[in-house]
Parts: sequence; C-alpha cells; structure tokens
Amino acid sequence: MIGRRIYSGAPFEEMAGYARAVIDPPYVFVSGTTGFDPETLQFPEDVEAQCENCFRIIERALSQAGSSLENMIRVRVFVVTRAEFERIKPIIKRHCDAARPANTTILTELAEPYMRVEIEVTAKIDPTAGDNTR
Repeated sequence: MIGRRIYSGAPFEEMAGYARAVIDPPYVFVSGTTGFDPETLQFPEDVEAQCENCFRIIERALSQAGSSLENMIRVRVFVVTRAEFERIKPIIKRHCDAARPANTTILTELAEPYMRVEIEVTAKIDPTAGDNTR
C-alpha cells in the first residue's frame, strides 16, 4: 500500500472502502468530498452550505497531511446545475484564490439526489510543516 491514509469518519468512507485523503509525498490527494455536515450528520439543502462544508472537510484533511488550501495544485468541482455553479463560484474563489490551482468544473449528476456539489483536491505537502507523512 502506497502512502498514509487519512479518514474523516464519514460513513461513506467505510461503505465504499476509501480514505478521505492519501499522502504520497510530496503530494496529498483528497477524495471527492461532498457537503455532508459531520456535526449534524446531514446534508444542508442549499449548495452554498454544502460547498462550505466541502472546503472545511478538505482543509481539515490537508492540515492532517501537513498541507493547506494554499498548497493546492489541482481542484475538481462537480456540481449538479449551472445555476448552482453560479451560486458557489464566489465560495470556490475565496478558498482557491491564494493557491490559484488548476481547476476543472463539471456539471453532473452526483451519487445521491441530496448531494449538490463534490470537490476533489490535490495539494503539495508543505516541507516546512514537519513530518506528518507517516
């Protein structure tokens, strides 16, 4: 098995057999992350709240891996409708602006009808953050 695994505790990771993130230095690969709220164990109805949750979960995984949103090199955004994409563009910009990663945005149907957005990230591990890669 290559790299250390990071788990968020979301039930989907266990159900589908995947990790929230995989560390393979010098990179960390964060799985597609939906807007599931780990505190309420629910999906908010609006896409904006789901998008904020995505970035909050991604940011936590990156931090555990010795990285951050500022170290993103690739982001993929999957969103259900064009109208919802228009609503989350400012949220994406706010979270991505410092890193200016390569970005792909895809309009698509997601795994469950209550999921409105899913975001996947690749980032570099910060070499000054210490050794969090084991």
